Amino acid sequence: MVKSVGIFCGSSSGKDPFFEETTAQIAKLLSEKNIRMVYGGGAVGLMGKLTDATIQAKGYIIGVIPERLVDMELAHPGANEMIVVDSMHTRKVKIAELSDAFIALPGGMGTIEEITEMFTLTQLGYFNKPCILYNVNGYYDKFIEFMEHMVANKFMKQAHKDMMLIATTPQAIIEILENNDIEYVPKWQ
Repeated sequence: MVKSVGIFCGSSSGKDPFFEETTAQIAKLLSEKNIRMVYGGGAVGLMGKLTDATIQAKGYIIGVIPERLVDMELAHPGANEMIVVDSMHTRKVKIAELSDAFIALPGGMGTIEEITEMFTLTQLGYFNKPCILYNVNGYYDKFIEFMEHMVANKFMKQAHKDMMLIATTPQAIIEILENNDIEYVPKWQ
């Protein structure tokens, strides 16, 4: 069973209010399952909503934030722990160390970059941790389509694409985390 999950999400709330609603649902469900959350430490957008909802649900959330963003007063003051690091790269390393799995909620380029780095590290065999795209309201449809395009053009194997898990409901995320029976296929076997 997964005990700690790294969550990547937007520093914006996005256009659809449902993004915030489902972020709060995920925080509540993870809190109820006593799964610790690790995230980018922000107080704004979906990151702020995730923390607020976790606090309300009496869950546990750890922020990992670069000092530069703390200086800009973007750190959430209510996180159970706030780890201040020197860079964005160090933040990802720390989140990876503290997490048994990763979830990408809706977000921008930073969110895509973070989940794809964790996915790449899994694909290369650095660790075997589930990577989940939360495809709420089809948000990641085009990204999934692009991964299929990579497979069609032989830049990615189908077995590797299948390692990027897709969930369309908060409950589906919990099921993936509880039934971690994913077949990991290292890139070079």
